[in-house]
Amino acid sequence: MPLNFEELAQASGEWLKGSGPESDIVISSRIRLARNLAEFPFIARATPADRIEIEKILHARIAASNDSKKFPGELLYVDVSELPEVDRAFLVERQLISRELSESDGARAVAIDKREQYSVMINEEDHLRIQVMHSGLDLETAWAQIDMLDDLIEEQVTYAYNEKLGYLTACPTNVGTGIRVSVMLHLPALVITRQIDKVFRSLQKINLAVRGLYGEGSQAMGDFYQISNQVTLGLSEQELVKKVSDVVPVLIDYERQAREFLVRESQETLHDRVSRAYGILRNAQTISSEETLHLLSSVRMGVNLGLIGDVAIPTVNKLFVHTQPAHLQKLAGMELDSSDRNIERASYLRRHLGGDGANTTHN
Repeated sequence: MPLNFEELAQASGEWLKGSGPESDIVISSRIRLARNLAEFPFIARATPADRIEIEKILHARIAASNDSKKFPGELLYVDVSELPEVDRAFLVERQLISRELSESDGARAVAIDKREQYSVMINEEDHLRIQVMHSGLDLETAWAQIDMLDDLIEEQVTYAYNEKLGYLTACPTNVGTGIRVSVMLHLPALVITRQIDKVFRSLQKINLAVRGLYGEGSQAMGDFYQISNQVTLGLSEQELVKKVSDVVPVLIDYERQAREFLVRESQETLHDRVSRAYGILRNAQTISSEETLHLLSSVRMGVNLGLIGDVAIPTVNKLFVHTQPAHLQKLAGMELDSSDRNIERASYLRRHLGGDGANTTHN
């Protein structure tokens, strides 16, 4: 069944639901596994013919996993090499593929389920990147699901594996378990109170990495930060899941303390910051993506603190993604240049936040 981009653009993905444990601060929990086929060279050394053969083999294996009836759902297969740039950018904004997969050349694909929990990338940095994502803090469920899918695929292929090192991967930091355990957090109060750098220095001391909204190399837009393990060798998958799971509650507690401090010590300033952000988003006639993310961050915190009562968190979460350039163009049904996107973005925000007398969307 082909992927319907127009239908997907109207929906909210798993990580936008605003549900799950600690979802006022934890946006999503994600686990990725890096795997390679033993009989082929890594992607950096693979020929175009190798890439075509890898894609063909893994496409068949994923289809077989679908047919095994052990997999709960259906993976929709997308030939990324055939997609126009705006559709590839859309999948990046949706966190369903990486920028590397979007921007590379040659045979490559992704398989996605309708709920957008599963994403299986073929011919990214490694032959196979399996991803499972959940709303809120739910790493245990994500681990159980990705372990099951990994086993289903491994029943049919031989992964590159070394008895001493574990799974062999293109990047040395993934050698071992090949697992990357990530949690995306919304930490505006730690940013406002200027405690964020101190927190991140502490995380680096225990080998946890901090990245922006779209992973490695991206900036922390909208006060979103991804916390993940840096090392995959020497610990089991379960131990790495536990390591990240143990740290996140501490970060949640820091953010909540910072929010309580702001409410207690500078409530009027905080309320003014939130109200101004909400007012601009409801009334702007043209607005950039960067400014939108910045203002939505204040609004999201304001909703969670009870300072704004007529908009729901899932609506705010959806606006973070639906106001990105590719989503705006898919929703508008046409290509838009930067200036027209800024106008369309402002119009979209007014419609969904009740500006200009429009009704607020609460879904």
